[in-house]
Amino acid sequence: MNTTHRSTLDLGAVQKIRKAAVLVALLGLVGLALVTQSYGGIDGEWHERVESFGFVAMIVSIVGRAWCSLYIGGRKKAEIVDRGPYSITRNPLYVFSYVGAFGIGAQSGSVTIGVGFVLAAMGVFYLTVRREEAFLEREFGAVYTAYKARTPRFWPRFSLWRDEDQLTIRPGLFVTTIRDGLVFLLAIPVFELIDAGQTTGWLRIIAHLP
Repeated sequence: MNTTHRSTLDLGAVQKIRKAAVLVALLGLVGLALVTQSYGGIDGEWHERVESFGFVAMIVSIVGRAWCSLYIGGRKKAEIVDRGPYSITRNPLYVFSYVGAFGIGAQSGSVTIGVGFVLAAMGVFYLTVRREEAFLEREFGAVYTAYKARTPRFWPRFSLWRDEDQLTIRPGLFVTTIRDGLVFLLAIPVFELIDAGQTTGWLRIIAHLP
């Protein structure tokens, strides 16, 4: 069997598992939001501030992921991208996804649920990243090993910043990344419906969370 073909298939399977696990985790956290309410109530200042901060986090995530796509442009399986955001962290798309995950959970008005969304995303993406790293090491050997040694897995090290003079952009992938990111904003009507259900008494509140 062709090793390259098998590696690509393995990575594709991991991506499918990741998406399924993310969906299960998100549904569980939304379920928690159905029976809890933020500290101070729906109309409280805390609730409004957390929601607003979460909205900003989602916008940062959408813009940041689109920015990363300008550099990666479908090249992840073809070469090691180590410029722009990929020069300061090996997984900037995931880092911005964590920011977006917090923003989604924060639409509940609760920092606790926002952090829960981040932890769920981190748990799922950590396993995905381990498999992706194994794939990249098999494909690129010493080149990837050197990149891995100098660049943090997640937390950015800004002193490492390096950039390209020119980029070859694939507009289709850029638009797809923007479209995928906009899905985050669906959290706003979902949590507004939950708030409405709790206000009218259709949903029973069993706990208040900060």
